[in-house]
Amino acid sequence: MLEDQPEAPEETAVSRAAGVPAQPGAADAAADGPGSRPAPAPGPEPGWPPNYPDGYAVVDVETTGLARHDRIVSAAVYVLDGRGNVEDHWYSPVNPQRDPGPTWIHGLTSEMLADAPEFADVAEDFAARLEGRVLVAHNALFDWTMIAREYARAERTAPVRQRLCTIALSKALSLPLPNHKLESLAAHYGVTQRRAHHALDDARVLAEAFRPSLHLAAGRAVQLPLLACRPLSEWSDSAVRERSGARSGPSPLGGAATPAGAGAGPAGAGAAGAGPGPSAFRNSGAYARSWRPARKRPACPYPNPGRYEPGGRLVQGMRVAISGDTSVDRELLEDRAIEAGLHIAGSVSRLTSLLVTNDPEAATSKVAKARTYGTPVLDEAAFSHLLLDVAPAPAGGS
Repeated sequence: MLEDQPEAPEETAVSRAAGVPAQPGAADAAADGPGSRPAPAPGPEPGWPPNYPDGYAVVDVETTGLARHDRIVSAAVYVLDGRGNVEDHWYSPVNPQRDPGPTWIHGLTSEMLADAPEFADVAEDFAARLEGRVLVAHNALFDWTMIAREYARAERTAPVRQRLCTIALSKALSLPLPNHKLESLAAHYGVTQRRAHHALDDARVLAEAFRPSLHLAAGRAVQLPLLACRPLSEWSDSAVRERSGARSGPSPLGGAATPAGAGAGPAGAGAAGAGPGPSAFRNSGAYARSWRPARKRPACPYPNPGRYEPGGRLVQGMRVAISGDTSVDRELLEDRAIEAGLHIAGSVSRLTSLLVTNDPEAATSKVAKARTYGTPVLDEAAFSHLLLDVAPAPAGGS
């Protein structure tokens, strides 16, 4: 544990019911023995970069899967000051109101989560530790996306304006890592990982590894790879519910009944109410196969007509890449583009017709490549407007 780790709060009824350990404290650090944690970072340096953030929230969330409709099953955050010292930490299991997904990864079963709070119930506690701080995570885009979606479902706004990915920071520091897994970063700094894929332990490990990385970056005056976080203003998971076989009836983990076809916007998320227990859920099969590693996009049926001409119309077949956060849920925006006949590309190349980004100065590979290739760039609002009137593919194209 870090040197200034506060004492652990009393174990809550929720954590006991969910079968998760109490939050770690000084006793845990003593039990680890010498050599199980990195040496404490030095005191404040007089040359600390003045533009570095004043505080960080190191987070980890475990989820039911990776798709738009997937939910958070546990969340943890370590609150750090501007030098990476721990000020507070928090953890809660979360009832996802559905199949908990890959229990072989995160270890949280339906029985463990049956009495856990829903995300809306812990959103305020979580937000209190995020507000005014840079969100730090390993593969931060994933954690932030899941968090932003949960706040959108709860009809709230996540109080996060910037994020920092420790993978990007490791690359910026040229750390000699065999790969960019969390376990490799932890081993580099001598941090002991006790329970991989447990949100609280993963957040602890990352907080301990982030602190020396932060001090190394400060000592070298490295610009931190900060990216803007844009809360969702539009949310819908009705399409994926239909595809995943959701049906009318009570929620598997104790929520209210969900009418057939409901789910457009946060109102479709359901409210607390009576429902069958976990055994009924397991036997229903409604979400038995809903966890999936990724979704596949349909092939675009139109040829690429070339680059977008500024001031003109989008044309069916254009290859469009999207970078950074969007106000409309990213997958929803991509779906609209695909339905309009555009090709959504996962990267930028010489063939890319257009890059959509709300942060054209961001230090991302897509923005850098677009600058190199001279790819036209539009923000989300302009792109969404152009989607309303996409020109048909040229006749005779193949």
